[in-house]
Amino acid sequence: MPKTSKPRAGSLQYWPRKRAEKFLPSSNWKALELKGNKGLLGFIGYKVGMKSAIVKDNTPDSLTKGKRIAIPVTLVELPPMKILSARFYKNSRVIADILIDNIDKELKKKIKLPKNKSSKKIEDIKDYDDVRVIVYSLAKQTSVKKTPDIVEIGLGGSLDEKTKFIQENFGKEISASNIFKAMQLVDLRGLTKGRGLVGPVKRFGISLRQHKSEKGVRRPGNIGPWHPDNVTYRIAMAGQLGMFSRIQYNGKIIELGKAKEKSINPKSGWHKYGNILTEYAIVAGSIQGPRKRQLLLTFPLRKTKKTEKKNYEVIKLD
Repeated sequence: MPKTSKPRAGSLQYWPRKRAEKFLPSSNWKALELKGNKGLLGFIGYKVGMKSAIVKDNTPDSLTKGKRIAIPVTLVELPPMKILSARFYKNSRVIADILIDNIDKELKKKIKLPKNKSSKKIEDIKDYDDVRVIVYSLAKQTSVKKTPDIVEIGLGGSLDEKTKFIQENFGKEISASNIFKAMQLVDLRGLTKGRGLVGPVKRFGISLRQHKSEKGVRRPGNIGPWHPDNVTYRIAMAGQLGMFSRIQYNGKIIELGKAKEKSINPKSGWHKYGNILTEYAIVAGSIQGPRKRQLLLTFPLRKTKKTEKKNYEVIKLD
């Protein structure tokens, strides 16, 4: 009988395994900008839940082309956003931050504002090589919460196009329909569901020991030598599981709509969420995190031909 070997099951690609510092992860905006995208490169959304959708498959060369099929979908609510400030960079360092004049009450409770506001305007900043925007979601328009979420989002295009976009949208509401469109690929960044302190069996997938084992069945058999007398980080031990920052690549928006024009809310509302009151997106597949989780939708970083050519027409949600 050949010798059986089972290496450790937990991937060291994500390390250390600890809770994320913030709900909305940062993104590589320079890489997204190099893809040729224009305008705002991301948008804040909230996960509503999952459903089965009956769709008509219009994908070219598909085995089910022209037929009705059932696929899993995730609903994401996309309330409008506003620009809080324009942040100017020079050699990857912040040189100026221009705040808007009228700041919402909910926002003042969440962030500390400078006592002496600068009198500089966007037109006054000259020597810079990049500009991004700090945006916040108008969460009070949803049924989730009132406190907005804040994140820095990059802009695509030349410096003149970036500053023009900021000047046109400074203090105005930005809708998701102005950034994304139906049948578009997006990357979804967010945190996984938090599970707290768990053991090594659930955390790393190690096998159970023999039932007469000494000092526990659900623990590693050996945690290292006597000398050197330390436990390396590669040993599967109990610890935090969940609340990790993850990316769902190439999610397909199969429908983008407004709740006022087309309501998709059930009579009793969405389970543990409520009703969708603003714009929404129906994304094919699953998305990490529980209901009401903040998500950052961005343009695709590494789209594939297979996912790009998929084309579905939503008939109904089951």
